[in-house]
Amino acid sequence: MILKEQYWKYSLIVFILGLGIILFKQITPFLGGLLGALTIYILVRKQMIYLSARMRRSLSALIIMLEATGLFLAPITLIVWMLVSKMQDINLDPQTLIAPVEELAAGIKSYTGYDVLGKDSLSFLVSLLPRIGQFIMEGIGSLAINIFVLIFVLYFMLIGGKKMEAYINGILPFNESNTHEVIHKINMIIRSNAIGIPLLAVLQGGVALIGYFIFDVPNAWLVGLLTGFATVIPMVGTAIVWFPVALYLGLTGDWANGIGMALYGGLVVSQCDNLIRFVLQKKMANIHPLITVFGVVIGLKIFGFMGVIFGPLLLSLFLLFVDMFKKEYLDNKK
Repeated sequence: MILKEQYWKYSLIVFILGLGIILFKQITPFLGGLLGALTIYILVRKQMIYLSARMRRSLSALIIMLEATGLFLAPITLIVWMLVSKMQDINLDPQTLIAPVEELAAGIKSYTGYDVLGKDSLSFLVSLLPRIGQFIMEGIGSLAINIFVLIFVLYFMLIGGKKMEAYINGILPFNESNTHEVIHKINMIIRSNAIGIPLLAVLQGGVALIGYFIFDVPNAWLVGLLTGFATVIPMVGTAIVWFPVALYLGLTGDWANGIGMALYGGLVVSQCDNLIRFVLQKKMANIHPLITVFGVVIGLKIFGFMGVIFGPLLLSLFLLFVDMFKKEYLDNKK
């Protein structure tokens, strides 16, 4: 009888793992929406508990959904609209994108004598524009689907929050103290990254935008927006935007603004990044910078854009589980 029960037990585990892998592969395109719903749920959980104690749970969920739409989803929609309108301008008049490249190539040729943009390169660049537009539009379509998934899943997470949390606590393979530590770690890291990363992007994008206006950078608003997004890129960060901009200004003959932009980027924008990131990490989660850097690198590959939040979480949980194993089984070993 014991052998038969073991057979049932391990067979069930195999079925669960097999079906889990199949389902995970199929649900991967919607992973951003699912993780986004989890992130917003953790951010608004206390507010949901407060409201549901004073009114119907469905009404509380609806109020928070409206709040989440206004605070989280509306800004994303605005940013996407700006990018789409810019892509439409480029598709209608490709010369708006080709002209700066030609100017840059002419500047390089005048200083080095080397023509980096021949006829073949220019033809290739023109043929590449529709593919870039198609790639961006596919990304926007995927984003729209994931936003719908986020809203749909978030509503049911808010409605069944207590039962969901109790069920998850019941299947975690830890004792009570370790379960509390894991949940605290997850909440702390998700909260710190979900608040800190957008805040860092807004602050640093704003600081960079001031410089773009001062030094007459073309399309300053768009470049400032890209600089804000670049804050999530490990190690390189915003330099991936402001440095080519400064180089472009110099090679097109505007050396005063080019040098000024380079100095402003290196001394103000990048140092502002280091200072704000250090303060946010210490204040909100006290995460080691190496965990953040390598976590983002790993997370972007696994989770896409949401990897900036869940990559460091994944790495932090791995280190936490190793520490639990050490305390439970190695430190007590006789």
